[in-house]
Amino acid sequence: MIKVVITGSNGLLGQSLLSLLLSEKDKYEVIGFSKGENRSGRNDFLYISIDITDETLLKEKLVEIQPNFIINTAAMTNVDACENNKIACNTLNVDVVKWLAEVSDRINAHLIHLSTDFIFDGKKGYYKETDQANPLSYYGLSKLKSEEIILKSNIKYTILRTILVYGKVFDMSRSNIVLWVKEMLESKKEITIVDDQYRMPTYVEDLALACKISMDKKAIGIYNISSSQLLSVYEIAQQIADVFHLDKSLIKSIATSTLNQTAPRPPKTGFDLTKTNKELEFYPKSFKEDLLKFKENLA
Repeated sequence: MIKVVITGSNGLLGQSLLSLLLSEKDKYEVIGFSKGENRSGRNDFLYISIDITDETLLKEKLVEIQPNFIINTAAMTNVDACENNKIACNTLNVDVVKWLAEVSDRINAHLIHLSTDFIFDGKKGYYKETDQANPLSYYGLSKLKSEEIILKSNIKYTILRTILVYGKVFDMSRSNIVLWVKEMLESKKEITIVDDQYRMPTYVEDLALACKISMDKKAIGIYNISSSQLLSVYEIAQQIADVFHLDKSLIKSIATSTLNQTAPRPPKTGFDLTKTNKELEFYPKSFKEDLLKFKENLA
């Protein structure tokens, strides 16, 4: 049996991973770490209510459990909130990763950690794993620091960088771009969307699968995980309207400069997926194909 601890098991990726790994109960023993009550709607795994920002408690529990893999899906990802509350951001996105790396070293666990396209400044797009990072926001900086901690350690690790994750799980604490656009248009509300930021959105089920593949292959290194096509956020919203047969005329385009966001965003990210295709044998699809699959799953 492969023993896996998922931090942030109540989150979008956490719950998706639970579903995926628990479908192979003969192979994986899954333990979920999250704050508060178990929100996954499942009780067929060991759930531990824990504040992972408590270093002593976090390390004690992991030493007790002795997992083969730790998948760290817990993070503070609200970009403006990170800018406004750097201490909280640093604790969850940097300190916790340092502790996870320390305990992984001690118990010989393989750490799978999620990172982001926001470590880049977005000047060029289609970033390779080896491209020079230059974060514009504190969120991006915190995720870059967490990567550096892992790279300097002696542990077995996989870092999966991803972009704009969307999907739906049992009990969600926050929305995501696809659900938000869909809900607004279903309510016949006009929305304004930036047309000068470019992204490759990631379906959460693909990201969960990439985590599982990384475990099964014991992949070491950094990998890019996203859909395969670079789109403006405005085009993303238009495709959501198309797939769900909603009124596109309600979507109005605006420039980022008119938004007054606290933290700057990289204008153009997106990933080169060559290494992911080759080493993980993982072949992401276009946003539209993923959306159609998501729509099917919603039904």
